Amino acid sequence: MNKTTLARTLACLFRSGLLSCGLVLAAGLLAFALAAENDTLEVFLETNPLETKAIETQAPEAEVFKAKSLGLPAKETDTPYVALGQWLPALLTQFNQLPEVQAQLTRQQQAELAIQAADRAVYNPELGLNYQNADTDSYSLGLSQTLDWADKRGVATKRAELEAQILLADIGLERNQMLAERLLALAEQAQSRKALIFAEQQLRFTKAQLSIAKQRLAAGDLSNVELQLMQLELATNTADYALAEQAALVADGKVIELLGNNNFAFSEFIKEIHVFVTQAKQAPATELSPLTSTLPALASAYQQVLLARVNAMQVKADTSADPTISLAAEKEGTDNKLGVGVSIPLQVRNNYSELQAVADKGIAIAEQGYLARERVLTAKQKQFLYALPRLLERYQDWRELVQVSGAKAAKSLSQQWQAGDVSTSEYLQSRRQLAASYLVGLNLETAIYQSWLTWMGESGQLMPFLNGTAEQISQAPSHMPNAAARTVNP
Repeated sequence: MNKTTLARTLACLFRSGLLSCGLVLAAGLLAFALAAENDTLEVFLETNPLETKAIETQAPEAEVFKAKSLGLPAKETDTPYVALGQWLPALLTQFNQLPEVQAQLTRQQQAELAIQAADRAVYNPELGLNYQNADTDSYSLGLSQTLDWADKRGVATKRAELEAQILLADIGLERNQMLAERLLALAEQAQSRKALIFAEQQLRFTKAQLSIAKQRLAAGDLSNVELQLMQLELATNTADYALAEQAALVADGKVIELLGNNNFAFSEFIKEIHVFVTQAKQAPATELSPLTSTLPALASAYQQVLLARVNAMQVKADTSADPTISLAAEKEGTDNKLGVGVSIPLQVRNNYSELQAVADKGIAIAEQGYLARERVLTAKQKQFLYALPRLLERYQDWRELVQVSGAKAAKSLSQQWQAGDVSTSEYLQSRRQLAASYLVGLNLETAIYQSWLTWMGESGQLMPFLNGTAEQISQAPSHMPNAAARTVNP
């Protein structure tokens, strides 16, 4: 197949690529079309010998162009994979110093003090002194103590412990969601920086191509209209670069708002996500229900059921009649007297049965609330296990196609434009489609982070995962390419 036939075939393919061939094929050709651009100046020198002298005057621009690859890095140029456990501790240290987290620690201490306060005697003894001035003076000394016959102290202690456990569960869930929000902000920042770098490289490349177009115009190999198209493309790339810079600034501002600064050693961790999802997906279907029941996000709802039962016990204890025992010593004249007394409240006019019924209804409400929460989390878990593996598969296909397929075809397209076999409008349209495909790939990465972090935050699994198994999962084998986890932040 000669160059002209190949160029025409490729032009037809790119004109309908995104509409008929699908996103994956277009994305696969993207990086190689852009990575191959480094060779275009050399090809132009070969195919345009009459303009060699003119091109030599553009050496600085050529060197700038050749120094930058406009596509995804090849495997041999990927930044070495950085394990999650290597950059995460510094981030968690900064996270734990946030005022919001420190307030949570104070709330935990408050809950512990509440337990200690509840585990104290309900009734204190009462001391009574009495003096009567009469024909015969009398003195009396009395001591009384109400007995905790219904074990109000024990019930109050259980209630305080359950309330503390609920508070700890809520704080843990809040912390998971806070950390998920901040990790997502860092991931979005990384994606915006890659988009900014890509836009800058596109701008540099278009400037170099515009120089070539001017030389071709001078040689009569390009029309003035096509040169104007290249100038319009440069203006478009300049606007795209400005928008990408604005998006990067917004992402930086969000990280500063959430973490205090925007300089964190963040590295992509799609490999860890892939291993986590693979293990969760391979779990037998019969284990899904027990797995859901043990989610940290359900701990608070389960403790609420236990608390409702303790509330019923507390109502019963509070409305029970506790007896009071009293001792009294009295001296009247020369007579000494000693008395012992017992008093018991009579629940005749009010036996508090309605309060007990209300507490019993609270148990049923708490149980239904737990079942509702479990149903919601079960549905979200099924959706998570259904959707995210497919996103990862599409991402893996995208990466493999970018690094393996389409390099020669994309390179030939650029060569054919420089040789004049492909029109400038067709060439620019193909480049725009490829650029759009690359940006779609960045959006796909962001969608993976958003889906995983949202679920891990809502289910309360993020902190246990990071604290307990991140290092182990980082060392586990994975089919995901290492390029998916390269460091993008300085």
